[in-house]
Amino acid sequence: MTPTARLSAAIALLDQILTGDPAERALTRWARASRFAGSKDRAAVRDIVFDVLRRKRSLAHLAGVMTGRGLVMAQQFGSGAILGELFGDFRFAPEAVTDSEMAQLISPGTALDPVRLDYPDFLDPELKRSLGGDLSDVLTAMQSRAPVDLRVNTLKTTVEEAQNYLARDLIFTEVIDGIEGALRITENPRKLNGSLAYKYGFVELQDVSSQLVSKLTGAKPGMNVLDYCAGGGGKTLALAAEMQGRGQLFAHDANPLRMKDLPERARRAGADIQVISPDHIENSPKCDLVLVDAPCSGSGAWRRNPDSKWRLTQRKLEELVALQREILQKAQARVGESGALAYATCSLFALENADQIAWFQSENKGWEVTHQRSLSPLTGGDGFFISVLRRTKT
Repeated sequence: MTPTARLSAAIALLDQILTGDPAERALTRWARASRFAGSKDRAAVRDIVFDVLRRKRSLAHLAGVMTGRGLVMAQQFGSGAILGELFGDFRFAPEAVTDSEMAQLISPGTALDPVRLDYPDFLDPELKRSLGGDLSDVLTAMQSRAPVDLRVNTLKTTVEEAQNYLARDLIFTEVIDGIEGALRITENPRKLNGSLAYKYGFVELQDVSSQLVSKLTGAKPGMNVLDYCAGGGGKTLALAAEMQGRGQLFAHDANPLRMKDLPERARRAGADIQVISPDHIENSPKCDLVLVDAPCSGSGAWRRNPDSKWRLTQRKLEELVALQREILQKAQARVGESGALAYATCSLFALENADQIAWFQSENKGWEVTHQRSLSPLTGGDGFFISVLRRTKT
């Protein structure tokens, strides 16, 4: 596909997404129907669509219209592209930019914060309460593509050996300062899944903030640890590395299908993980540490899943807050005497973070916060929150 054909494909896809079609579904359907599009074409079109979705409102403001054509035109204009070389009477190209469209792009006028920084209006009070003076910097960072980070699996290898194996497949990385075992890919991230380092279980894809959260739980060798909302198991595997393969590590999720790949991932990583089904969780051993990586808005990961930002509603957020409280109440029952409960989200909202800890302590006596931390792109990774509470004697 030519660059102009890729733009035309992205425009058509965005028009579908703007009618309510989920982005992943639209992209998958297009890829299956477009056999002429090679892997590089599919990746390029996907990049355009996701770059636009990260900045949907600000680009629509720039274009003066919320259409696939307007969004892509504004995105290309903002990137410094020469529109006359991409829009015009070329094969498979979008129609030429009109004088009125160009005038709008040159002088779009001022925009309010939710438009300028790309978030839904109803989130304005909560984001300003949660981020304070960092609002503009954090949301501006969210308008750009996220870096690709790796966690070196210390159960199997060292950082130096992992980097050498990655380099054999032309995947080049740099060490992330301050986070032991964290790497950031600087070249060829799309080669990772086919690399020897990945196949051998030397590295796992994991954002640096997520890696730090796993470390801040306080998991240590010899502990009994439960990942109560394990999902795909990314943090479970990180906990296994923190435990150095010693102790007992359990994984549970209310929806067992989310954990279907965990046994194979654990085998590849050399980790011993016992999966507990929802039917058996109430009879499972009480643990020294229980991690609740709670279902949340995902606002801290908007760079990676921008479509979720625009699909979030006030009602959905309220439902998530209620679910988080329900999960916390159930999970605390799995904590042993003098054990710890770690609550984490990939959210920027105080509503899902510090507010939940305050609520939990008001409802459950005998818990004290030992440490609590909020992370954002300003610290180098996705937005995350973690609070670790310890059960005290009453």
